[in-house]
Amino acid sequence: MTMKLDKNNKTLKLVFSALMIAIGTVLSLIKVQGLWAYGGGVTICAMLPLVVVAWIYGTKWGVFTAFVFALLQMFLGMDNVLYGTNFLMMAAIAILDYLAAYTVCGLAAVTRGKFGNRYAEIACGTVIALFLRFVCHFFSGWLIWDALWPNEYSMIGPVYSIVYNGSYMLPEIIITAVAAVVLERILRYSNAAR
Repeated sequence: MTMKLDKNNKTLKLVFSALMIAIGTVLSLIKVQGLWAYGGGVTICAMLPLVVVAWIYGTKWGVFTAFVFALLQMFLGMDNVLYGTNFLMMAAIAILDYLAAYTVCGLAAVTRGKFGNRYAEIACGTVIALFLRFVCHFFSGWLIWDALWPNEYSMIGPVYSIVYNGSYMLPEIIITAVAAVVLERILRYSNAAR
């Protein structure tokens, strides 16, 4: 089965992207979060719809769609932003944990055409995009959250941030990359609008 979309149909592009944002948002609400008391959690492929949009419509549109998704996530997570003790801290939380962290997921198609194997390109692009998301959460954990709530394990801030954020982002990266390749094998979405 091959997925087909008319890439010149702007209405279809907007509707498809909005649908992917909605699916990603619903999936982001279904997560294992019990282990991560200060935020984060492993979702069931919440970033996959952003990966699909980037692969169908390209990196530029993928980043735009991911930015819209990031705004929605920030709105839904506003209580986390308000943990900041001053405006600068709240702005940094909003930028690092939401705007930058989710917008970089739109970069999943940067590896398109680089290896000559679309499965390897999709897997690698997904890993790169979600690793960049991890980097955003790492800096937020180290520079902001460690100042708000020093960790109970007496680890230095950067180490704790790597351990804490890595413990949910590594499974998220693996699950999403595998799902992106499996979905490509089924739908061949990488050629949908090209």
